[in-house]
Amino acid sequence: MGTNNAQAEAGKRSAKRAPRRSPVTAQELMDAAVDLSTSMRSVSSLSLREIARAAGIAPNSFYRHFRDVDELAVAVIDQAGRSLRGIIREARQRISPDRSVIRTSVEAFMEQIDNEQRYLHVLLREMSIGSEAFRRAVERELSYFEDELCEELMRLGTLNGKAFHQPILAARAITRLVFNMGASAVDSSREERAEMVDQLVVMVRMIIVGAQAMPESGNTKA
Repeated sequence: MGTNNAQAEAGKRSAKRAPRRSPVTAQELMDAAVDLSTSMRSVSSLSLREIARAAGIAPNSFYRHFRDVDELAVAVIDQAGRSLRGIIREARQRISPDRSVIRTSVEAFMEQIDNEQRYLHVLLREMSIGSEAFRRAVERELSYFEDELCEELMRLGTLNGKAFHQPILAARAITRLVFNMGASAVDSSREERAEMVDQLVVMVRMIIVGAQAMPESGNTKA
């Protein structure tokens, strides 16, 4: 039932795009592809003709912006990642003494799911599916988050006098955890997401405390 409703909604959005005379933009093609995607259908599985029809253009006009659907799918992922990184950076700048950086960042992330950011939903829903080019794009976005978080952890470690053992691994663990929980949150209720935020904050703190407690000598025996 949920899938049928999603497909019907996508169809309504696509139907609104009547044939046009003015040139279509790359953004409009990306929007059309995201409109057509559902929880059962990856952006990278769409056909070029489907996307062109939804955008109200002839298939040949698609090539003015993208070589193929894979390139369009990668552009969707890149835009989702850039947008989310900017939102989390802004959230961190608003941190107050009574709000931890962990909770602030996690809440900013989950708020975007609540706000039904369709591009973010595509990124979270399709992290492990799609074409090789698509998966590489997802991995690249995740690595951007990991690199930024690694720098933040090193900065916090210096400020607190508690160095992190292999901060890049801690950053990777946190990033993968948050994004995987986020993928589960896409189809959850707001109440369930609020509970996930509390759980995520605790789990992230566990990773941070553990990474700071491990010896710098590299002895990782349990």
